[in-house]
Amino acid sequence: VQLQASGGGLVQAGGSRRLSCAASGFTLDYYAIAWFRQAPGKEREGVSYISGKGGTTHYADFVKGRFTISRDNAKNTVYLQMNRLTPEDTAVYYCAATQFHNYYFAPGEYDYWGQGTQVTVSS
Repeated sequence: VQLQASGGGLVQAGGSRRLSCAASGFTLDYYAIAWFRQAPGKEREGVSYISGKGGTTHYADFVKGRFTISRDNAKNTVYLQMNRLTPEDTAVYYCAATQFHNYYFAPGEYDYWGQGTQVTVSS
């Protein structure tokens, strides 16, 4: 059972990046997925969430209108499209999966985590 986050890299402020979270060893259909991020010296914070069938999405206020989460269950993959990036978006981005949760962004409620992918936004 594994989640593989990819797509990070160096991007200029104002640019875009698409992250992918691919699952192996289990079917993502039954799992809600969230993206978290952690910047140096800061706590991990929730960024975006999507329910198992994709009917519900949720975004942290600081990414609303800029980031879009989506999923392709046929490809067992969830995406995070990030637009209008700023240096404050620089962080390691993690995807995580859960079947049962009470909150969108409680890390302890997520069962599986990807290894993280670094996004660096230059000014």
